[in-house]
Amino acid sequence: MSSVPSRLHAVRAVPAIEAGGPARARRIPAAVLIVSGQVALLAAILFYVQFLVDSGTVKPIYLASPTQVLEAFPRLVVEEGLVRHLLTTLSEALLGLAIAFVAGIATGVVMGLLPAVHRFLNPFLVALMAIPKVAIIPLLTLYLGIGYAHKVFIVVLFGYFIFVFNTIAGIRQVQENHLKVARVLGATPAQRIFKIVLPSAIPAIMAAVRVEAVMCVVAALLAEIVASKAGIGNLLNRATGVYDTAAVFALVATITVFALLIIFVVEQLEKRVLLRWKHV
Repeated sequence: MSSVPSRLHAVRAVPAIEAGGPARARRIPAAVLIVSGQVALLAAILFYVQFLVDSGTVKPIYLASPTQVLEAFPRLVVEEGLVRHLLTTLSEALLGLAIAFVAGIATGVVMGLLPAVHRFLNPFLVALMAIPKVAIIPLLTLYLGIGYAHKVFIVVLFGYFIFVFNTIAGIRQVQENHLKVARVLGATPAQRIFKIVLPSAIPAIMAAVRVEAVMCVVAALLAEIVASKAGIGNLLNRATGVYDTAAVFALVATITVFALLIIFVVEQLEKRVLLRWKHV
């Protein structure tokens, strides 16, 4: 008699396992199909561009084919020093991003925690943020020259205000009860900031980081295009000056790839470090 219930239990268990099987089986092909579709779309675009240029439908001066772009890379590396210029642009972008990150968060914390400071500084910061940055880059060139500091300052200018206002928005999400409990337990102001305020503001701050991870590179390129001695923007100026379309597309592809790598690093940092800190 005892064997009958065990058999019934085994019969009931089989459909449960089988029901989970197709669900898992469907997930893997879906991911593969998405990636395959993305690769196929990219390949189709590249083949179409290659056809347009090779057939003479579009002149090479207006559009470079993928093969011409690939052929331009060795020339850029050997003759133009692409690696050196790339490192210059990335260092300008990342240093400016780091300065904007630290200064913006510090300002945001002070303004978020001290309403009087917020009321005093907010009109000035809003007015400065509203100034079109591209329009004043030539003016900044007169003040700072065309050296390294000029590019870093422009990157900071593009990123600082976003960090300030995103930090303020994040601090406003802090539960007042949490701060009251921390005060009752004797937490110092520094402990309240690092244990309660900043962890609560992490999502808003990381939203700013994701945006600025790309904008810092764009800002460095804009500064270099206006006036520079080195950098990808300098190479772009020289390539467009002689209508070297293949080199222009190669440079754009290079900076795009590294911008995507920066975004990937930011996302991994958010997942592995900052979000864990938030939940500590």
